[in-house]
Amino acid sequence: MPKMKTKRAAAKRFDVTGTGKFKRRKQNLRHILTKKNAKRKMRLGQGAIVDSTNERAVRRMMPYA
Repeated sequence: MPKMKTKRAAAKRFDVTGTGKFKRRKQNLRHILTKKNAKRKMRLGQGAIVDSTNERAVRRMMPYA
C-alpha cells in the first residue's frame, strides 16, 4: 500500500502540541483592525486548540502528525 500524503495546506495551518492536540490560529486579525480594541487583538493573537468536533478531520489531513 502506498504512503499516505499529508495535506500541505493543513500542515501549514496546524501544529501538534506535546499532548497530541492540534493548535491553530484565530481568525479576524488580518485587516480592519482599527475598530477592534487592543484587548481583543491581544486575545486573537494567541493560539487556540482545535475543537474536538474538528479534530478527526484535521487528523485525517495530517496522518503522520
